Amino acid sequence: MSVKGILIPIGGNEDKGLGESENYTLDFIEDSILSHVVREAGGPDSKIVIIPTASSIPKEVASNYLQAFGQLGCKNLTVLDIRNRMHSSRKETIKALEEADCVMFSGGDQSKIVKFIGNTEAHEIIAHRYENERFVIAGTSAGAMAMSENMVAGGSSQESLYKGAVIMRNGLGLIKGLIIDTHFIRRGRFGRLAEAMAIHPNLLGLGLAEDTGIIIEQGNHFKVIGSGMVILFDPSRLTHNSHKVLPEGTPISLGNLVVHILANSDEFTIDDRDIKILPLEAGFI
Repeated sequence: MSVKGILIPIGGNEDKGLGESENYTLDFIEDSILSHVVREAGGPDSKIVIIPTASSIPKEVASNYLQAFGQLGCKNLTVLDIRNRMHSSRKETIKALEEADCVMFSGGDQSKIVKFIGNTEAHEIIAHRYENERFVIAGTSAGAMAMSENMVAGGSSQESLYKGAVIMRNGLGLIKGLIIDTHFIRRGRFGRLAEAMAIHPNLLGLGLAEDTGIIIEQGNHFKVIGSGMVILFDPSRLTHNSHKVLPEGTPISLGNLVVHILANSDEFTIDDRDIKILPLEAGFI
């Protein structure tokens, strides 16, 4: 059975309309990732809950999102700064999550999201609403990585071609077919996601560049949004996967790891690995 909700994992450093960078190439109000989040949630009148749990500077991060969503016309904004597991069961937390149209997880440390929210009443509400309602769950950087069942919890990008350099943990389990990594291009994370594929060759690896995301519908079909690229690893045809037999700290070999590079408005179906590339004459959405 397909889920009814929407997942929007984001690669980090998405345009917040603050005018701090000239790297963004999309109009903030019409085409930015956060504008997509607002539209999927039901428009500016939707109730959006910002969760900066992963961040070490939650007040600053929450303030930036309040300002960004405010520029998009949103007024029904709530911040839930969950700092321990007890916070995930507070009445105000439960009420906000039950009434929200969308939750937005910030970046930071994905392990904090799992530690403080995973397998709590808050997690149960989020997961239940995602499965049964048109409920939007967006997350950037750590907030995106925590969505998957098998989560990249850390690891050195430079040393990730060596066994044991990538750290895997259980995530929130909202999407089971993908392992998600973020800041993928800027921080050189090709190696650590490749090792994750060696460990889990039955899954797909999703590497999201900054200011880039995907909209996942029915837990299966996704469309690329944002100004950067999506790197998709398909290990279903892997050969020469030496991960199981190698000792820790030795180089890993992989053969026939299929790599797709997707851009704005390209589409992909997880179950059958079907790719739909935006026709050149169609323009950008």
